[in-house]
Amino acid sequence: MKLLLDTGPWVALMCRDDRYHDWARQQFASHPGPLLTCEAVVAETCFLLSRGGFDPGKALRLVERGVVQVAMSLQAEIAPVRALFERYDNVPASLADACLVRLAELHEPSRVLTLDGDFRIYRRHGRKAIGVISPPDRD
Repeated sequence: MKLLLDTGPWVALMCRDDRYHDWARQQFASHPGPLLTCEAVVAETCFLLSRGGFDPGKALRLVERGVVQVAMSLQAEIAPVRALFERYDNVPASLADACLVRLAELHEPSRVLTLDGDFRIYRRHGRKAIGVISPPDRD
């Protein structure tokens, strides 16, 4: 079972004052890596950390150490990702969300580590639910 990493838990892990910090630490500790993600999640994570006054380099160190792996090239998957935007234009999906849905299609079985409730709406291959790991108060 592959674990796909969304922005929220990654930011929570890096920020000790985040309400989900302890939960994120437990998730990272209990799932052997690498956690798979996409370039858009890396960009969102670095942006949010920097905006919050935290060092985005800490997140990139997890990529360097192999704890987190960028497992999809947007260039290689641009047509399926664009199609996901069209399918979920009513949500609307972010680029990171669409890329994670595509990763869920490419890496079966998998689950998404997220704080985002939209992953209960998204479907891989148009009809299959995506497994989600989120804090109890986000279920």
